[in-house]
Amino acid sequence: MKFSPLPLVGAWLIEPTPFHDARGFFSRTFCQTELASQNLVTTVNQCSVSFNHQRGTLRGMHYQVDPYPEVKIVRCSRGAVYDVIIDLRPDSPTFRQWTGVALTADNGLQIYVPAGMAHGFLTLADGSELYYQISEAYHPECARGVRWNDPTFAITWPDEVRVIADRDQQWPNF
Repeated sequence: MKFSPLPLVGAWLIEPTPFHDARGFFSRTFCQTELASQNLVTTVNQCSVSFNHQRGTLRGMHYQVDPYPEVKIVRCSRGAVYDVIIDLRPDSPTFRQWTGVALTADNGLQIYVPAGMAHGFLTLADGSELYYQISEAYHPECARGVRWNDPTFAITWPDEVRVIADRDQQWPNF
């Protein structure tokens, strides 16, 4: 696995290192030893899947607050998405900044999302699916979000938002 820092402090792009042969390839998507060597959280308490029927589906921008903040590793297992994270940690030098990465089933890239960052995505293809490895169980009382179109962050989404849940539409501005 190859680790490349993203513009937000503590966030990483993880690129698999596939081993190819006549059958196809084999690649690790999680290695506790390699994550620990980068000083990253290695606890996986929950795994989740998000399937999205239509291109232009937006989910986000979600996070969990103390005492149950989440670290996530996110990858696209089918289709394509534009994955976005926002640094909401007031003591971070990248506070209020965002970054986005195209995750596709073909490129196999993953994003390591530290605790204290909001996460969301916009699907770029019909039938897109994301797979999450999450350090903490879901605690609804700690679930929070910020608006996907909050002018504080001015996220540049690469496509039109066609489908969005009421909950995501109603998050407050930061």
